[in-house]
Amino acid sequence: MFQKVLTNLVSFILPIAVLYLVPDWLTGFIPVKLTALVYPGILFLLTGVIMLALTVIAFIRKGNGTLAPWSPTKKLVITGLHAYTRNPMISGVAITLGGEALILYSLKILTWLIIFIVINHFYFVLFEEPSLYDRFGNAYLDYKKHVGRWIPRIHPYQPDKNTTA
Repeated sequence: MFQKVLTNLVSFILPIAVLYLVPDWLTGFIPVKLTALVYPGILFLLTGVIMLALTVIAFIRKGNGTLAPWSPTKKLVITGLHAYTRNPMISGVAITLGGEALILYSLKILTWLIIFIVINHFYFVLFEEPSLYDRFGNAYLDYKKHVGRWIPRIHPYQPDKNTTA
């Protein structure tokens, strides 16, 4: 019980109190207006951050690599969130930005979200996907055929046992 109260206090009550009770001149931030969009925004933000963390963990544990281009994964990661969508990290960032736009009621962040999605779409189509095919061959083609780039599957992808990944 104490842990639940402490978690809620630290995660939700204190940040809202800081936003509304700490003077602007002290923090340099404009307080967020509590609107109906803040709560869904928080949900989006947390979902996006969790997706990012799970993707990083999967790249390290399953892919034997990192997100960094100088240390890419050595194995094709097709489990976890990758069993639902090919780009859960970018989706996680987009969901996080959407949450920030809702929380801050910011058209500027929403505009950046749209730009971010367009840039990443073209980057993945033109560079990332051909690179993944070069590295992982037919295993990647099979995965690509069954798992959407951005729109998640309802059921997780389970590769054919004859496909090596």
